[in-house]
Amino acid sequence: MSRRLFGIISILCVFMVNCNTATADNKPRVVISTDIGGTDPDDNQSMAHLLMYSDCFELEGLVSSPSFGSGSKEEILRMIDLYEHDLKKLRKHNKKLMSPKKLRSICKQGGRGRFDFIGAGASTEGSDWIIKCALRKKSRPLWVLVWGGLEDLAQALHDAPEIADKIKVYWIGGPNKKWCVNSYNYIAENFPNLWMIENNASYRGFITDGKNPDKYEGGYYESCIEGKGVLGADFKNYYKGKVKMGDTPSLLYLMNGNPDKPEGESWGGSFEKTATSPKTIFTRNTTEKDTVAVYSVIEYRLTGPVTNMPAGTECFIFNIDKQDWPGYYLGNGIYAIRYAAKAPAILKYTITSSIKELNGMSGSITISALWPGKETNSAYVLGDNWYTDKQSPDLFKGAWQGYKTVEKWRKDVLRDWEKRWEWLQD
Repeated sequence: MSRRLFGIISILCVFMVNCNTATADNKPRVVISTDIGGTDPDDNQSMAHLLMYSDCFELEGLVSSPSFGSGSKEEILRMIDLYEHDLKKLRKHNKKLMSPKKLRSICKQGGRGRFDFIGAGASTEGSDWIIKCALRKKSRPLWVLVWGGLEDLAQALHDAPEIADKIKVYWIGGPNKKWCVNSYNYIAENFPNLWMIENNASYRGFITDGKNPDKYEGGYYESCIEGKGVLGADFKNYYKGKVKMGDTPSLLYLMNGNPDKPEGESWGGSFEKTATSPKTIFTRNTTEKDTVAVYSVIEYRLTGPVTNMPAGTECFIFNIDKQDWPGYYLGNGIYAIRYAAKAPAILKYTITSSIKELNGMSGSITISALWPGKETNSAYVLGDNWYTDKQSPDLFKGAWQGYKTVEKWRKDVLRDWEKRWEWLQD
């Protein structure tokens, strides 16, 4: 048998078990944690895709987890209402699609706001639901697909540490990491053996630039969605119909491929193990000569006056990359802030505070292009099941690591979805 033919057969074998052949006994059990309705409307696009493929999963939870912005459970419910309008047409072609009643019953409100700098906060309806689903006596693990911040997952792990070996996590990180850097810190420090795919950049391979009029690039809405159902009409409200759907690779990973083998091929990307996740602690203001890896955790611990403020009190504003972040008093005259950069750059920052010793501090830092980069003294040491974007230069596109592991499948995914949009043809 030729090596080329063997390779083709191997690929076909990997993709034999897929969404279209899933049965009740082998569908992946899934909880979605989403910041839908928050800062990025691509979650709405991904939710439309999820609902139209709800037959592919054993959906157990839809959790609103807005670590930042105004996301809410009500926005998930609104999307289900749209789906209900189109369901009669959809079910003419697929009777296994989930009922709106069932979908509404698993919608839960998670935490609003960021995880505490120094530890866990209070449990939420969302974090409690993750625990309840994880502890169900089933032979298959629970997949927690995180489309935003990690707050509800971190809270669930804090409240019920025993769930760590009952779940598998696929997280769309990158920009989301800066919003939830404290919950990431908590998970990486306390649950390094968690089964985790940390997708910081590969997901970008599913985002079209909207400039190419090709049917499966910039012209997908006009060619495949426009005029098709209530969901199709709503899709135009997000990026004017341009396909972004940065969270969808988490679903695609379970739809086509072998999810137990992250290093293999799948619609949702291909990943490699990482033994560490970089974290750098600075006890001074930095300059451009200081370099950290993109997506890594940066922590500043600055010295100021000793006060009687409780540890964890917000007391200064750290402005970087045109955004403000809260800084905290840790006690004994130590003030701290964590940050994670979403892209390679040279970033400048300033500090504003009513504490005169801190007010006006400034600096800069260089963010390098490769994750995880060189191991740092304060790095999180991870277990055997933490995976992330592949480092091969051949898989980059521009600054985006692992991009091509998702991009290579994008047209196949959109062709498959096109068939379902045709079910809604008037």
